[in-house]
Amino acid sequence: MAKPIQIIKKVELTEEQKKTQSLESLLSEVAENKDSLLDTLELLQELHNSGILEALNSLVKAKEEVAKIAVGQMTREPVTNLINNAMAAGGALTTLDPEMTSKLMGSLAKGFEKAEEGLRSNSKVGILDLLKVLNDPDINRAIGFGLNLLKGVGEGLKE
Repeated sequence: MAKPIQIIKKVELTEEQKKTQSLESLLSEVAENKDSLLDTLELLQELHNSGILEALNSLVKAKEEVAKIAVGQMTREPVTNLINNAMAAGGALTTLDPEMTSKLMGSLAKGFEKAEEGLRSNSKVGILDLLKVLNDPDINRAIGFGLNLLKGVGEGLKE
């Protein structure tokens, strides 16, 4: 029968052995990723040649001053108004039916086309023309939509 293990010898590597292992590991990784490393080096060379790399280095070195300027710009009233308006618009858009929004956008595009045609024709519109077009179902539908839209806006403004 074998003797039980009583002493465990821990192999400690010298600094030179650790460095050698580290270099071997690094060389292995370089060999496995040769193509991506060459692409990265080419990208860095292009950034260096164009001056972008130097600008990025300067930007990183001046990070505290750049951060102060960025924060100063972001806290200006026009920027905070823009952010608040974008958040409000985003919140409003989440409540709308996407199909209706898409239909409305398509209708607006078609409306702009018709309006452009009308501008090119340069025809004068009289009062009798306005009364006649009320019988047109498309115009009547648009007027009804507009009136209901105005009604909803008015109700919203009352709150």
